[in-house]
Amino acid sequence: MAPRSRRPERRQEPLSRERIVTAAVELLDTAGERGLTFRALAERLATGPGAIYWHITGKAELLGAATDAVVAAAVTAEPTGTAGSPEDAVRAVALGLFDATEAHPWLATQLATQLSRTPWGTVAPRIFESLGRQVRAMGVPEAHWFTAASALMHYILGAAGQNAENSASAASAGPSGHHVDRDEFLGTVSTAWEGLDPDEYPFTRALADQVRGHDDREQFLAGISLVLAGIAALHRPAR
Repeated sequence: MAPRSRRPERRQEPLSRERIVTAAVELLDTAGERGLTFRALAERLATGPGAIYWHITGKAELLGAATDAVVAAAVTAEPTGTAGSPEDAVRAVALGLFDATEAHPWLATQLATQLSRTPWGTVAPRIFESLGRQVRAMGVPEAHWFTAASALMHYILGAAGQNAENSASAASAGPSGHHVDRDEFLGTVSTAWEGLDPDEYPFTRALADQVRGHDDREQFLAGISLVLAGIAALHRPAR
């Protein structure tokens, strides 16, 4: 009987910075920032921590690279509007970041960290570039580019981060210790606002019912439209 030939071993994909960052994003999604350790990353990649350090110097760089990778994918979203206007492109970028922040619970915190501590890194310029090109295409004078792009960025990241926090709060245990869904969570907020002092909080009580069942994405896009309308009104090119 002829000896059985030995099957060639399947070669493992070589370790690269891209593979490391992809694995880091997966770990962050499942275990959070505390769960992102070089030991856990090495186990996921079936390698040694020393091999990872050849590509990444430390956890701070790893978090920055993971944040940049998610942001890069988010801001390349294609506009859904048929006109292909700069405003459509801004909405596409905004929704990309909104959805990314919702999908990656750790992203909002890391965006705030990256923008405040290392604005000279890749994250801030990537967001500014994606929005700033559209601000320029809208005809905003160069002297006002920074203000207009900053207004858009601050609204997008602030609203997206708050939405992600609301989703996390709704998914956690409620006041009585049991799990609550989004509708129940919003209903609790609405009921509490309706019970506020009418003399001290007349406006908040009046809109309390609107909190129930509102669509987060529609509300987010409505805010984008308000910011864009303000930019256009203030910086419309002189005829």
